[in-house]
Amino acid sequence: MGNFFKDNDDLQYYFDRGIDWERLVWVTERNFTNEDGEGFQNLDEGIAFYREIAEMVGEFVATEIKPHEKEIDEQGVTLVDGEVVFPERLQGVFDKLKELDLHALNLPRELGGMNVPLLMYFINTEMMGRADVSTMTHHSFHGGMAMAALLFSALEGSSEIDPKTGKLVETRWGRAIEEIAAGEAWGCMDITEPDAGSDMAAIRTFGKQDSDGNWFVTGEKIFITSGHGKYHFVIARTEEHEADPNDPLGGLDRLSMFLVPTYEEDAEGNRTRIVQISRVEEKLGHHGSATCGLVFDEAPAQLIGERGEGFKYMLVLMNNARLGVGFECLGLSESAYRAALDYATERESMGKTIDQHELIAEYLENMKTDIQGVRAMAMTAGYHEEMAAKLGLKLQFEDLSTIERRKLEQEQRSHADRSRRITPLLKYTASENAVQHARLAMQIHGGNGYMKEYLPEKLMRDALVMPIYEGTSQIQALMAMKDTLGGIMKNPQKFVRRLAQARWRSLSARAPMERRLAALQWLSLSAQQHLILKTAGSKVKGLRGRPITEWPEELTKNWDPKRDFAFAMLHAERLIQLLSDTVVAQLLFKQTQKHPERIEVLERHMERAEPRARYLHEQITTTGDRLLSRLAAGESSERQAAE
Repeated sequence: MGNFFKDNDDLQYYFDRGIDWERLVWVTERNFTNEDGEGFQNLDEGIAFYREIAEMVGEFVATEIKPHEKEIDEQGVTLVDGEVVFPERLQGVFDKLKELDLHALNLPRELGGMNVPLLMYFINTEMMGRADVSTMTHHSFHGGMAMAALLFSALEGSSEIDPKTGKLVETRWGRAIEEIAAGEAWGCMDITEPDAGSDMAAIRTFGKQDSDGNWFVTGEKIFITSGHGKYHFVIARTEEHEADPNDPLGGLDRLSMFLVPTYEEDAEGNRTRIVQISRVEEKLGHHGSATCGLVFDEAPAQLIGERGEGFKYMLVLMNNARLGVGFECLGLSESAYRAALDYATERESMGKTIDQHELIAEYLENMKTDIQGVRAMAMTAGYHEEMAAKLGLKLQFEDLSTIERRKLEQEQRSHADRSRRITPLLKYTASENAVQHARLAMQIHGGNGYMKEYLPEKLMRDALVMPIYEGTSQIQALMAMKDTLGGIMKNPQKFVRRLAQARWRSLSARAPMERRLAALQWLSLSAQQHLILKTAGSKVKGLRGRPITEWPEELTKNWDPKRDFAFAMLHAERLIQLLSDTVVAQLLFKQTQKHPERIEVLERHMERAEPRARYLHEQITTTGDRLLSRLAAGESSERQAAE
């Protein structure tokens, strides 16, 4: 009997040694102060329970989903009389998930949950994604949306938590959360519109308030994953003022977040729709997941937080969604790698199995190396995001001494910064790799890979959306570029020190691998230096002779984003690739300091990262001016014609 946890040595490495369970379980179990007997009394109890869950889910997805992956893909979902209908096989999977109580995995015990760390949900996400990504996608909108409702209530101050015990006393959407946890409903997030994808300032769905203070949402949303769910987190425009062209938010302050129940049911289960499902999209892949169009016509809504704070709350959803996609892509890549490996070890050509042919052997090793690198980023980002969120709630609600508060505030900021830095790198790299790995699996299968009889054809179709949804690869690259250059501008002294230190360590460090890592870091920092000089060149020239302590103030004001950041935007994808390779190297190197046997993983990564970094560095530092000059000339011509 298969088990997607037990057969994955690298995944088990993180569970057994690569995750700081002690700190995570401490904050999850509220310092182990369970006076009423609920919860775990020590770390070992918690870890033992988490392993039981991992092994249970690993077996379930391997035996109950994976064997039926192609059937789920072929049958898809349908829209019947305005409601989405799952085929019998897919519905059976979710009936069993309901029996396992997996929708309540991360919820606090006060709401009937298991109070398991969110990182365990992400581990399950990888394993279920390996079985079938469309099933995983729909599953994520059960417990995930319940946790979002709980977090939103806490952030807006409508949850009551005992300041001494940290236990939840009451929360605004408790009934909805319990309904989702029981598997009776689920939620989803509604952002995209026909003319508003990445440009959220173009959103036209609007929320209006009547004289009694009640809110109503009207508009159209498209491409809504699991949009047939009951509870929708909807972004809508509430402010009528036009966007200020000089406003860095670009009109995002006009948006608000709402919770909209889309139907009601009576005691007999008869449903009355409030929000209509206009269509179920016919997609290239992900056929076991319903992607819906929705029409809101003065649908009763509940405002979350304050009006104008929609973008802030959306970032909470999107950040966790991007982490989830990273783990989901890991699952798809693992599936592609296993399918390719199994086929290659059985398929004979020219007197030996094709896994022994040099080209194929390198393909397989590269896939394995990519997967292990992405998993290092995924586990790190998932851990820091959860720690940041939970410490934030602890700081918000619990009675703490001044010393303890200051210490936790510093720790919380550190976790939040690391999560923010790694998450876009994870989303970008994991999704791009998923496409590449599906493509390699198809190539290794030869002609068979192009046939529906074999798995790679399905994996290829499923993978193609990964670099698109929950923020395109290009959006992730722009986010990483913006944060990277912004960090340099805020603290140029620190950047100069890092650059010098990396150069020195690349020459003087005793250990060869430490020198190689420092050289990789220097290439990344050198590329960043080039980008910042091209971006802020005129400003830097004006600062010559002035103390470096005065630079941040001058470097962070009076920007024209369209003009000043053009060079950096052109090279954003090259930069994020360079940043990702460097972060993976740093994470794997850190692992080798505690667990020397991980050196083999690091060496495989460095063999590919070093020449790739040199190539990316040269592209960033030697190309781009010609294209930008042509674009600038075109813009100038267009302006003259308009005048």
